[in-house]
Amino acid sequence: MTNTSGPVPHGQGLRTHSLRRRVTATVLALLAVMLLVLGVTTDLVLRARLEGQLEQRLQDRASVASALVDTVGSDELVRRLEGDGVSVRLETSLGEVITAGPQMSVAGKPVGSSRTPAPKRRGRAAKEEPVSRTGDLLQISRQLSDGSTITLYADAADVRRTLRQVLIALFIGALGVLAAAAAILGPVIGRAMRPLDRINATARSITAGDRGRRLHPDRPETELGRTATAFDDMLDAVEGAETQARDAENRMRAFLSDAAHELRTPLTGIRAAAEHLVRADPDRAEREQLTVTVVREASRAARLVDDMLTMAQIDRGLELALEPTDLHALAETLVATKQLSAPDAQITVHGSGVVATVDPDRITQVLANLVDNASNAAGPGASVQIVVGHHSGSAFVDVTDDGPGIPPENAERIFERLVRFDDSRSRRQGGAGLGLSIARGIARAHGGDLVYLPRSGRTGACFRLLLPDGEDQAGPRE
Repeated sequence: MTNTSGPVPHGQGLRTHSLRRRVTATVLALLAVMLLVLGVTTDLVLRARLEGQLEQRLQDRASVASALVDTVGSDELVRRLEGDGVSVRLETSLGEVITAGPQMSVAGKPVGSSRTPAPKRRGRAAKEEPVSRTGDLLQISRQLSDGSTITLYADAADVRRTLRQVLIALFIGALGVLAAAAAILGPVIGRAMRPLDRINATARSITAGDRGRRLHPDRPETELGRTATAFDDMLDAVEGAETQARDAENRMRAFLSDAAHELRTPLTGIRAAAEHLVRADPDRAEREQLTVTVVREASRAARLVDDMLTMAQIDRGLELALEPTDLHALAETLVATKQLSAPDAQITVHGSGVVATVDPDRITQVLANLVDNASNAAGPGASVQIVVGHHSGSAFVDVTDDGPGIPPENAERIFERLVRFDDSRSRRQGGAGLGLSIARGIARAHGGDLVYLPRSGRTGACFRLLLPDGEDQAGPRE
């Protein structure tokens, strides 16, 4: 069996036959079938009704004959029973035959009948016989109380002719109804299809540049209303995707421009120092100073390139080597390492052990960035506190300093790429404005987040690293 519910093969599209013609043809076909059923039903019901009345008439006349046989003579009995399409044949007990009615021949036998009348049964009471039929001829025979036998006939041809006339009238009426329906359906369907014309006009208007045009159906629960709502939702999604793509492109261009600007500074220093070393013949002290400048600027450029590569990995999908890790022990190890390189740093760790399934190297990178930023912002001799805890199904690590803090209007912008607001993130200290962006990207790659917590009425800044706790993750994550 061929599956027709799957995607449309390449080169094939939606079949767009005229909906107006299809609906008109379908309605006319259904109407014709209904009229045909009506005609057949009318023929069956009317035929049964008319023939039933004819049979009932024969039975009533037979009952009248049984009642009058002892009160009137044979000729009078036949005269009273004949009429209204009923013919009579009376055979007396003496063998005399009396006939009357249009169905009786000169010989006293019914026209069109090959049956012989029922035999006489003398000296017995009247006995009812069922109505029998031969072709269009209906007949009923009954033996009367005086020994005579009466047979009544009725022709059903009149019924057939009446039915034929009724069917002809129905056929002509059906043709008229179909013709009228064909003339009326066009305007009616055209009026019903006006919402589709509006959808078409809206789509063309949007194609021409009016991106904000929408249908806004007044009754979204109807078929056309659901179609219009789905059309509006699709346009919203397309417009949103277009806006996001445009914003992403603008951000990418700005990022590349800023990155080129950031790289130009160390490269300019390296180039100037190298040209001076080549063209001049500096003494040993100046040569060493120029060499240190080249190394320092090269290190800055290398860090910037590494950060840019890390951002690219985050955008593409960062690969993580996840394992259950004690965040408190991880923070203590980081602080111990920092104190080796900066003995005067006042960095403390608080809280209890919290286990989270993370990439320890990447989380260490995030915490190192936060601690370095806090130390630079607070200045020499300042205090930096790391608090590890658990709240509402998430593990958290807070890094707090007692520096000047961050203005509320910049609380989110600090996570943008290549953004600096103060001297703590200046180029002289090697910061290019990518650290917090990288840290947030790593946190979100773990299924967590990195946020700035405002400190109302208190100095300093507080960053919170949120991570899913427990051991519900395993294996590399992209």
